[in-house]
Amino acid sequence: MKVLIIRFSSIGDIVLTTPVIRCLKKQVDGIELHYLTKKSFSAVLKSNPYIDRMHFLEDDINETIEELQGEHFDFVVDLHNNLRSLRIKNALQCKAKSFHKLNIQKWLYTNLKINLMPNIHIVDRYLKTAEGLGVVNDGKGLDYFIPAEDSIQQSDIPAPHQLGYIGLVIGAAHATKRLPLERLKELVASIDHPIIVLGGPEDKVNGEALAAIDPVKIYNACGKFSLNESADLVRQAKLVITHDTGLMHIAAAFRKPIISVWGNTVPAFGMYPYYGNQNPYSANKSYEIVEVQGLHCRPCTKIGYEKCPKGHFKCMQEIPLQQIRELARQILAVR
Repeated sequence: MKVLIIRFSSIGDIVLTTPVIRCLKKQVDGIELHYLTKKSFSAVLKSNPYIDRMHFLEDDINETIEELQGEHFDFVVDLHNNLRSLRIKNALQCKAKSFHKLNIQKWLYTNLKINLMPNIHIVDRYLKTAEGLGVVNDGKGLDYFIPAEDSIQQSDIPAPHQLGYIGLVIGAAHATKRLPLERLKELVASIDHPIIVLGGPEDKVNGEALAAIDPVKIYNACGKFSLNESADLVRQAKLVITHDTGLMHIAAAFRKPIISVWGNTVPAFGMYPYYGNQNPYSANKSYEIVEVQGLHCRPCTKIGYEKCPKGHFKCMQEIPLQQIRELARQILAVR
């Protein structure tokens, strides 16, 4: 059987599909598994041993369709479910199942603050899309595979951090999912432990501002490492403090303890850290959620904005930094 999984973006969403990849490959006899995504996210899956072939969405979708038609798929697992994936499914003319995005429930929650979201993680909802092929959740959580050439050596980071550090992820796709710089400065100044600041090139300036507070304690890695190298820095961290973003899910894939900071989005959307229930950390809660409770305007969107629509940005401005500091102290005390 030849099966195609579709998920175009983004980093975190693709990482969250990895249990579907693994369970399909290991539970369906004789399966040949293909995956379609955007080329810009190829690094997320390039070393995944459960994928037989990768395909990439071209600017001209007709080129993508023509390539896929030559594969003669038996089944499509559509984990993106938008107009482009619908067009691809229609062109392939094979059996398919699409992920239910619960857009009505999300609209009710963000606009009317009526929470009808099911109490189920998005990973389990992804897996339901493949259950018609006999797939069940193996409970092993997320996967992330780092190519050997992207491994970080001790010599690649400063000496004060080589005995252990906190990974602080300061980026996120939208501003309303990020702590403002001044609050991040307060946070890093209050933590008495080596910190590596993680993010993309767009976070480099903020990372430099944080490192300037204490250049010995704080190392700015933003924009200095590739995605997979940053993932390896996450893997080697004692603790990861992060916004609701892709590196949070990568940290969960490596079973790292996580302090997860939430702004305009909420864990009830089903995208909090996911560890599965069949790993050494399943007996204990491996993550902590930090958010401002009781704000009538949360959640204001299912994704994020470039600025607070209300103008006050209380969901991040009022995040209790002392709670993050104390949680970090407790976690590091036992590691």
